[in-house]
This record gives sequence, C-alpha cells and structure tokens, in this order.
Amino acid sequence: MSASAVTPDTPQSLRRVALVGNPNVGKSVLFNALTGSYVTVSNYPGTSVEVSRGNATIADEAWQVIDTPGMYAVHTITEEERVAREILLNEKPDVVLHVLDARNLERMLAMTIQLIEAGLPVVLVVNIMDEAERMGLSFDLSLLQQRLGIPVIAAATARKRGIEEIKTAIAGLGTSCGLPISYSRLLERDIAEVSRLLLGSYVLSRRAMALLLLQGDEEVSGLAAQQEGERYPALAEKVREIAFERRESFHLDLSMERKEIVTRLVRGVISLPDKRRETWGSRLSTLAVQPLTGIPLLLLTLYFGLYKFVGDFGAGTLVDFLEGELFEKLFNPWITNLLTGWIPWWWLQELLVGEYGIITLGLRYAVGIILPIVTTFFIFFSILEDAGYLPRLALLVDRGFKWFGLSGRSVIPMVLGFGCSTMATMVTRTLETVRERVIATLLLALAIPCSAQLGVILALLARTPGGLLVWIACMTLLFVLVGVLAGKLLPGEAPMFYMELPPMRLPQLSNVLTKTYTRMQWYFLEILPLFVLASVLMWLGKITGGMEKLVNAMTPLMQGIGLPKEAAIAFIFGFFRRDYGAAGLYDLQSKGLLDGRQLTVAAVTLTLFIPCVAQFLMMLKERGWKVSLAIFVFVSLLAFGSGYLLNQLLVTTRLLG
Repeated sequence: MSASAVTPDTPQSLRRVALVGNPNVGKSVLFNALTGSYVTVSNYPGTSVEVSRGNATIADEAWQVIDTPGMYAVHTITEEERVAREILLNEKPDVVLHVLDARNLERMLAMTIQLIEAGLPVVLVVNIMDEAERMGLSFDLSLLQQRLGIPVIAAATARKRGIEEIKTAIAGLGTSCGLPISYSRLLERDIAEVSRLLLGSYVLSRRAMALLLLQGDEEVSGLAAQQEGERYPALAEKVREIAFERRESFHLDLSMERKEIVTRLVRGVISLPDKRRETWGSRLSTLAVQPLTGIPLLLLTLYFGLYKFVGDFGAGTLVDFLEGELFEKLFNPWITNLLTGWIPWWWLQELLVGEYGIITLGLRYAVGIILPIVTTFFIFFSILEDAGYLPRLALLVDRGFKWFGLSGRSVIPMVLGFGCSTMATMVTRTLETVRERVIATLLLALAIPCSAQLGVILALLARTPGGLLVWIACMTLLFVLVGVLAGKLLPGEAPMFYMELPPMRLPQLSNVLTKTYTRMQWYFLEILPLFVLASVLMWLGKITGGMEKLVNAMTPLMQGIGLPKEAAIAFIFGFFRRDYGAAGLYDLQSKGLLDGRQLTVAAVTLTLFIPCVAQFLMMLKERGWKVSLAIFVFVSLLAFGSGYLLNQLLVTTRLLG
C-alpha cells in the first residue's frame, strides 16, 4: 500500500472512494488507515476549505481516497458541507463511505437515507463500535444491511478494527445503490411533479434533485438551470408553486418523515442495556464539560501540559542542552573556526558564522531554541486531540466565548495558535461567519503566543515569578477586553454552535507520534527558510549599516517602555518570527541586559507585537488587505501603548525592582 498527494485532475482510470460523514466520527483515522500515511492537504478549487487526498491499493487496484469536510446532510448550509457535496457531484466517486458514530446511529442514519436516495454507491461504516460496546450497546448490523440494501461494516478505526472488511466492501461494491426510500403519498406526489420536469444529466438521482430544489437549495437550483436551459422556467415555477402551497409544513414534514423512516430502520437493530454502563471515558467527559469541574481540569491540563512540559521541559531542559551545550559550547565554536580558516572573505564569514550568521544564529535559533519547544507543544496538542479533549474544551468555553462574538468552535484555532499562529489563522476558515473569523484572527494576532515564543517567555519569566503573574494578567485582561469590545462593535449575527463529541479514550502512541511528526515536518519546513532569510537580511543590515540605523530609530520607542536600545533587535527579530523575537529576548537576558521589570515589559510588549511575516501573509490571504492592515496597525499601537503603561505602573509601584 502506498500514499501520495494527488489532485482533482487525477486520471479518470484511477477509481475514487470518498469518505463522508459528520465531524468527529473518525473519517480522518479511516483515511490514514486506507492510504497508509498522512498526506499533504490542498484547498478545494475556488474555496478556502482543505481536502485531503491519498492513493491506496485495494484488492490489487489503485484507488484515490478523498477525505471530505464534515457534513450533516446532502442539503448544505456551511462552506465545508458545500465542498463535501461538490466532491460528490464533480468527482463522481465510485464508492461513498458514509462513516458514522455507533453511539449516535439513529440520529446519523438520516444522512445515509439521503445518500441512498441520491443514487450514490454507498457503504455504511458504523464506527467507534468499541466505545458503544463498552457502554453496553449491541447491534444487529446484518439486519440493518438487509433493510438498507447496502454493505454495513462494524468498525473501530482507531483500533484498526474493520479496516480489511471495509477494503473488501470497497472492492466488491457493484452498482447497487440501496433499497428505495418511500415517503407519504402527499410528499411523493410533490417529488414526482418536480422529477418529471428534470430532463438533464445529473450525478444525483432526479428524486434527490427534486427534494433539494423543494428545500430551496441555491447551488442545486443553479445546476438545474444550467442543465435544463430553456426548460428551467417551467421547473422553477412548479417548485415555487409547491413551495408556496406547502410553505408552512414542507421542511417539518420532510424532517419528521425521515425521522420516522430511521426509527423503523433501527427497530430491532440496537439493543440497549437494562442499565447504561458508565465508562471512565464518559465520566471524565462529563467532568470536562461542567464548569465546576471542567475549569480546574483545564487549569491542570495547562499547568502540566503548557507550563511544565512545554515551558519547563521543552524551553528549559531541552533548550539548555541543545542551545547551551551543543550549539554554544561545541558546534558554533567548531564551525566558526573551520569556516573562518577556509573562507578568506570577511563578508561571507559574517553571512555564515558572524553575529547574525545563517549557521551561528539562524540555525541555532531554529534547531537549538525553537525545535524542542515546538516539538513538545505538538506532542501535548496531539495527546489532547487523540484523547478527545478538544471538543469538550470547545463546549466548556462556548458560553464565555459568546461575549467575544465567538462560539466554542473557535477554541480549536485558539489552542492551535499556541503551537503556530500562522496555522491557526488558516484554521479560522472553519468558523461559521465572517465576523467570527475576523475576531478570531484579531485575537490570534494580539494575545496568543505561539509555542516557541510561549516556551521561551515561560522559561525566562519562571525565574521571576512576579513577572510571570503580571504577564499572565496582562495577556488575559487584554484578550478579554479586546474580545468583548470586538464582539460588541463588529456588526453581524452571533454564531450557532454544534459539535460532535468523539469518545474520550487513552491516546494511542502511534497516533500521537504520527501527528506530531507530520506537524513538525510542516512547521520546520516553513520556519527554517524564514530563519535563513531573516539572518541574511540582518547580515545585510549589519554590513550596510542599516541595522544600526534601524536600532537607533527604534531607541526612543524602547526607552519609552523602559528598555535598553539593544532590545530593538528582539523586536526586529519578532517581525520575521514571533519565536525569533522571543529567542532574541533569551539572548539579552543571558547577557544580563534586562532586569525583572524590563524582562516583564519586554515579554508583554513582544507578545502583543505585530504578527510575524508568515502570520501576516496568511492574514492577507484569509482576510484581505484592508482587514489585515487594520489589525496590523491596531495591534502595533496597543502593544507599545500597553508596554508604556505597564512600565510606568511597575516603576511607580516598584513591584519588580
């Protein structure tokens, strides 16, 4: 079995299997199991939604596997659902794997019905069976298969259960699209009246097209107009006539009839225990979402995960060893002596092993300081993700996030921002409204430090406990203040929040390591060229005198917030990468140029400072230049304004000496 990145224009001879289903039902785990590895994702054409693709060999035949975004119905609402349906419409998969959660079988079967009546070649994968069985549920899936007329596979993809059966079903699926679904006489009459006017060529069945037209689906209406041509006005008039006649009941009737069909389908399929078994995972899940227990659990998670593991171990122990012992004492002196002996040109020596050398500074920062911090963060993040904690965290903070004009769904990019704000800014595209995306982007640019920056700051301020408390207080206060003001001032509706809760379970080591490795590969390939570029620009600034002029120009600004002129270097570094700037603070503190008060002010100002180049470019791509420039100016002014006020406060109160 092999895996590689492919594109929508893959040769038609390559058969396709598309994975569809609600979010958090295990589609991505199944995708990885089929393709054999994580693959590079790409935006679906014309959208900002990412789709994963991979190649797999199933029964000695090459297949393209497509992991679609989460969808709740064939009638779409969100951009993610639209992309998932576009894949079904445009790429005409040979097999559609509908993955659902066994614990919510009855609720999710409504979409299975829609896929079947759309005439798609469906295989139903009843996933997370292990958790359902631990709860005492039992299933007669052969009976469900008989009633639906499609293959039904029991699976627990996280445990590699059912994978071979799924492959066999994919390879053996013929043209059967399931047994017919029947509604009431009145609804069947409406469907028939619209269906007989559909004469074009469609991927979905005419029956499904009729239902979507009657539900007012704009994309499907556009497709019908394109296919029917001059016949479309008569079709549109018939749809309007029925919609007006059934204007108060159609959607409710359709929903209730589908619910009744599902109830009949699962009768005798699911057996409930006399007494519901409560697993440790379900008990922990309950504790994680209740504020009284969830907030202390969150604080413990942050303390041991971010502060102790990332900040203390990653930014402390590992950085001290890699940066202090290996680079400073061994590698840098050796490579400097070696290259200065070989290279006669001083300017090239400066470029490679000088004060801002690619090797002595860029490589040291990237590998010695940033790499261990980012690695420990991604391990921590992957553990939370694999354990199923992140959706619970989203549910826990949803009520509080409403004050900022956000929903609990926003916690995912916020938490991811502690790893890489560039990646997190990209993930804001999954939020439901433009208003929510703008607010999340603003807060990410302002008060969410990336893992490397956070790790260095935690390590530095850990030696000044009072400074650490001040930094935390400032970040929290400004996050809340700016978030609340943005939520009240920006126009738009408050977002709705709904999210599937996967089971909480012990993380699997293989999953954690694979996710960490994939993220580290992406992150390191992104930051290393930027560190090299930053070193080259710093070198140019030094040999041309531009760096000294820039530092001198920023000296009044540094003095205004109580810092020495040398601190300007850290802020210049910070423009290239936030973590680069934090590493610059590390150097200044090591040289004894910053006392406790100055270190605290510098940490607060630098954390609030303008987004790094990579994050700013991602903001431009996602939000446009007007919004990005406004955020850039606002964050810069707020950062130095806050630094000035904090310095004045600390000098007046003499809190930190």
